[in-house]
Parts: sequence; structure tokens; C-alpha cells
Amino acid sequence: MKLLLTFLAIFFTTVFVTIQAQETKTNTATSFTLKGEVRDSQTDKPVSKVNIEINGGEYTTSNNAGEFSVSARIGDEIIIKSDNFKTVYYTIKDKRRIIVMVEEVKKIPPIRKTRNNFKSEQKLFTVYIDSAKYFLKKDAKKSIEYVTKALESVSFNKATNQENTIAFKTLGDINLYWKQYDLAVDNYKRSITSHTSKNTEGSLNLQIKLSLAYKLNGNYQESISSYKELLNNGLSNYQQVEVYEGLGDTYKKINNPLKSVFYYQKGLDIAVSHKILPKITDLNSKIAEVYAQSGDLEEASNYYSNSLSLAENENKKRAVTEKNKVADFYNQSRDFEKEIQLREETLKELESMDDYDSIGSDFTSPLTPQRQNYKIANAFASQGKSKEAIPFLKKSIEEADKKSDLVVEKDATRKLSEIYKDLGEYDKAAESYQNYVELVDELYIVKEQEISQAARFRREIAFKQNRIASLESDRLLNESRYKLAFENKELTQKNIRVQRWVIGSLIVIAFLLFIAAYIQFKSVKQQKYANNLLALKSLRTQMNPHFIFNALNSVNSFIASNDERAANKYLSEFSQLMRSVLENSEEDFIPLEKEIELLELYVKLEHFRFKDKFEYAITIDEDLKIDEFVIPPMLLQPYVENAVWHGLRYKKEQGNLEINFKQLNTEKIQITITDDGIGRKKSKELKTDNQKKQNSKGMGNIQKRVAILNEMYKDIVDVIIDDVSQDENEIGTKVVLVLRKD
Repeated sequence: MKLLLTFLAIFFTTVFVTIQAQETKTNTATSFTLKGEVRDSQTDKPVSKVNIEINGGEYTTSNNAGEFSVSARIGDEIIIKSDNFKTVYYTIKDKRRIIVMVEEVKKIPPIRKTRNNFKSEQKLFTVYIDSAKYFLKKDAKKSIEYVTKALESVSFNKATNQENTIAFKTLGDINLYWKQYDLAVDNYKRSITSHTSKNTEGSLNLQIKLSLAYKLNGNYQESISSYKELLNNGLSNYQQVEVYEGLGDTYKKINNPLKSVFYYQKGLDIAVSHKILPKITDLNSKIAEVYAQSGDLEEASNYYSNSLSLAENENKKRAVTEKNKVADFYNQSRDFEKEIQLREETLKELESMDDYDSIGSDFTSPLTPQRQNYKIANAFASQGKSKEAIPFLKKSIEEADKKSDLVVEKDATRKLSEIYKDLGEYDKAAESYQNYVELVDELYIVKEQEISQAARFRREIAFKQNRIASLESDRLLNESRYKLAFENKELTQKNIRVQRWVIGSLIVIAFLLFIAAYIQFKSVKQQKYANNLLALKSLRTQMNPHFIFNALNSVNSFIASNDERAANKYLSEFSQLMRSVLENSEEDFIPLEKEIELLELYVKLEHFRFKDKFEYAITIDEDLKIDEFVIPPMLLQPYVENAVWHGLRYKKEQGNLEINFKQLNTEKIQITITDDGIGRKKSKELKTDNQKKQNSKGMGNIQKRVAILNEMYKDIVDVIIDDVSQDENEIGTKVVLVLRKD
């Protein structure tokens, strides 16, 4: 047994000596001043105000000549960052001066979009964004997927500036929470570019978030410039405090405690003046932290005392957070009693909190019971109170095992092994060390899985981001296509307007020509009508002398035969007929009743002259509505005269003349003039040359009248002249007139 204990003592001594030697070697590695310059790869010009940081070490910036100098060691990684170019990572291999060539990053184009939004699309967009915010701290992939869907829901009609602002701000918030600071910077910039109203509360909040993302991404100079630019805008009191706090945080990051405290104090003054209580607590705590890092423990203690008392008046979580922070300060100042007291109070308050389990499940938080127990144990161990430390280490290991916090369980197990060794309990030390080795192996496997999951997670997030960028590129392309289509549409509409104007002009010209043609046609028609009226009047005038001449011949024959009484009677009726003829000669149409009266008077006169040559009969159908029809004056007389003078007069025996008026329908009447004279053929043979000429003129006159009347009044009269019989002895003539209503 004694031999085993001796072996274990030698083993642990060797292990700890080796570890201590490695730490000493690391700490005493030779450092040197690395000099270099930053130049633009395209223009070869120096680049000033570039963030230059040794990974886990010093920070500096390049001057106006692009030059820098920083303390470094061979093997360190130097990070060269700026918002204007891609980040450069370089491993230092020797002490030679380095020249870093950087490539400019293309600026994000402004997103200027307008769209008449449909309510349904707006609602869907809002639902997706709300879902993205819900999953923001739970599932980054799902949250980004909802942002993607939100943009897709409006991609066809193009998102408005407001929708782009909301979508990219949400993406920036997701990236910021999940520590993807480079993506957060990019998305906040897109959101600001889309924001239509500048210097509004929403726009200023976005710029404050961008400044924070710059700081967290290591773009310290950009962060400082962005914060300082905000001070020139109309910030609210709370926003001013945020900006001064952000400047203090950034200067603290680049190891400039003087400026850090200066800006923290300015923010604190505003917070106190306007009673912004949470910020008063935070800024007291941050000022204390800077003083503590600078070694001014007295000032740090004063400010921590303020922050601790202020935090007590806030919620429990804020109080325990501040207690943990102050406990860390007491650990730094080696006031272990106060540290232990605060941590024990923190443990009690953690157990009394409603969300105790959820706090314990966040292994990165210093407010877990296992971590507080571990730190209490360390404080006891630092005081040399190893036995007092053991219960807290066991409690830490128990809590860590319960919460599956391998990191704290590993550290607490190792510390327990060390304490057992110091106390000489080597078997317990060996057992604890064996547990420690197993935990290291287990933690190594878990870390490998976490690294693999983190890599896969980052790839998936990058894929989502690329998809969103693709959506934006597609939208920009669609916008240019839409603009081109809109211009084409405007050009088409302009052409259509020109065509319509030309067509309209042609229609107006055609209409004017039509009106002119119509007026001309109307004028010609009226002129033709007037000419026809004149022609009818002329023809009627020609007929009257013809009739008068024949009548006077009859009177002359009566006088020659010394039949004075007959001559007087004939002249009396003749004068009555002539008066009626003269009265009607100016009219285009007269009532049918008047025409019948004139015809009866005329036939009576002709029968008076040729009593021995014919008998006559005028028949009127009982159904004939005489008062509904009109007839051109002296239309029937020429046909009756022709029947008497050229048909019946030459017949040896007495003939017959029949005149019949019959109504065919409501619109037509038929007038039939029938004689049983010698017929047209024999009459033509008996005529002298003078008679032929006279007859030709008379019938020609009536034919012209009929033709003109039909032209003027749409075929108002139809005339058919035919032989009654084919017998050479009894032929006769039949004239049928069909008269239509005008």
C-alpha cells in the first residue's frame, strides 16, 4: 500500500510539473514588434483605419500611410478587418515586415421598390415575420426559413421598402443572437438601405444595431465612426445612452480605458438625469469593470457597490447577474470572503427563482449552480481551506452531472483530485483523476460532435443566407425586367395613343367627308327633285294645251253644224273642267276623289261629242277608301283620251268604255281603263303622219311623267297597256294602273 501511494505521488508530481512547464514556456515565448502595411490590391494605395488584431492578443489600427505595428509572436494569427474589404487572416511565420493586399468589397445597391400591396400578401408576410421572431432564440434555421418564406410571399409583385426593411432587420437580429456577426452587419446594412425615412426612431435604432454588429465582428473603427455619426442625429435620451455605452464598449475592446470610461460616464449622466434605471445599473457596472481591468480597485469597488445596490432594486435575474460580476471582482482583488458570501447569496437566489431550471440549462451562463459551487470551492482553495472546498466541488460535480455540463464537471473533478492530492488522500485523488480522464475523453467526443454540428449549422445558415441573397438578386433582376416592361408598355401605350390620334383624325376626316358627301348628295337629290318637279310641271303644261286644242275643235264642230245650244252646253261644262284643271295644275298630287270628278267631267264631254261612237261606265268599288289615296293630276285623262280618239272613234258600231276603281289592299288601288275599240295596231294604220306625231308626243309625255313619279316616290305607279283580245275584229285595249300610297 505504501509503495502504491509513493507511485501516485510521483505520478501526480510529474504531471503537474509538466503542465506548469508548458504554461511557463507558453508565457515566456519571445514576442516582438510586427510591422507591416495594408494596401489596396487594385490601386496599390495605402488603406487607413483598418482593424488589426492579434487573435487573443493586442489590437491596433493602420495610420494614414496604411502602416501598423503590433506586439506578436511567431505562430500567432493576425486578423485584418474593415467594412470596405474582405477580412484577411494571416499566420505569422517570421519577424519580417508584412504587406497585406486587400480586395474591395462591392457595396450593396440601394433597394428602391414600390408596389401596390394586396392585403392578403401583407398579412402572409406579417405572419411569416412573426414566426421568424418567435423562433429567433430557439431555432436559427427555422427562423431564417420563415424570413425566406416572407420574402418569397411578396417576391412575385416585388417587396416594398418597408417589407425589405423588416425582413433584413429580422435576419440581422437572428445573426446577431447566434453570433454570426458578419452576416448581421450585411443584413442590417440592407435593412437601412431599404428604409425610406431617415433619422426616424426606427432608422436610428437600425443604425445603433449596425454599430453594435460592427463592434462584435471586430470592425472597431467602423463601429466608432458609426456611433459618432449617430450623435449628430436627433437621438432620444435612451438612444443617446445606448450610443455612449456602445462607444465605451468599443474603446474597452481596443484597450483604451480612458476613452471607455469617458463615454460610459457621459451615458451615465444622461441616464441619471432622465432616470433610465436599467442603464444606470449597467453603466456603473461597466465603469467598475474598466477600473478593475486598469488596476484601480478602489474606484472599481465604489462603482460595483453602486451597481450592486441598484441591481437589488431590479428583478432577481439582474440582481444575481450583478452579484456574480462583483464576486468575480472580489476574486480578482483576492477578497475571497466577500466573494464566497456573494456567491452563496447568488446560489440561494437562483434556487428561489421560477426559471431556475432554464437558467441551469444554459451551460455558457456563469449563473448555473454548478459553476457557482465550483467558484466557491476555488475561493476556499485559494485561501488554503481545502476541506471546506470539497463539499462545494462535490455539489458542483453533482449539479453538472445532473445538467450534463461536462465542462464544469471536468474542471471540478480535476480540482477535487488536486485537493485530495494536497490532503494526501491519494486513492481518492487517483479515483477522481480517473474520472477526470474519462470526462476529458467524453468531452472530447462531445466537442467533436459540437464542432461537426456547428459546421453543419453554419453551412445551413449560409445556404439560407445565400437563398435570401438569391431572392434579392432575383428581385433586382425582376425589377429591371419590370422597369423594361414598364418602359415598353409606356412606349406601346404612346404608340397606341398616336395610332388612336391618327385613327381618330382619319375618322373625323372621313366623317367630315361623309357629311360633305351627304350634303352634296342631299343637294343633288334636292336639285334633282326640283328638276323633276319642274319637269312634271312642264309636262302637265304641255298636256293642257293638247287637251284644250282638242276641246276647241269639238266646239268648232258644234258651231259649224249650227248647233248653238249644244255648243253653249259644251262650253259651259268645258269651262268648268278647265277651271278644275287649272286649279290642280300647280299641285303634285290631288285627292283621288277630285281626279275621279275631273275624269267623269272629261268623259262626259267626250261622250257629248261622240254619242254615237261609245257608251261609258265609271265603277268605284264599295270597299275603296277614296279619302286615303292621292293621285297625280291629269294622270288618267291621257289614257281615256287615247281610248276615245284612237280606239272607239274609228269603230263602225257603238263601242264601250269602262273605267273601274278597285282597292287591292290597304296600300294599293287598281285603276282599269278598258275599251273595245279597233285596237292599237289598226289605229296606227289609220293615223296620218301628223296624228302619229301628235299621239307620239302625248304618250311620250305621260310615260315621262310616270317615270319621274316612280323615281321620286319609289315606284308609286305601275302602268300596263295590253290588247283585250287577239281577235282581229274585236281587239280593244286595256290599261291597268296600280297606284300605291305615298
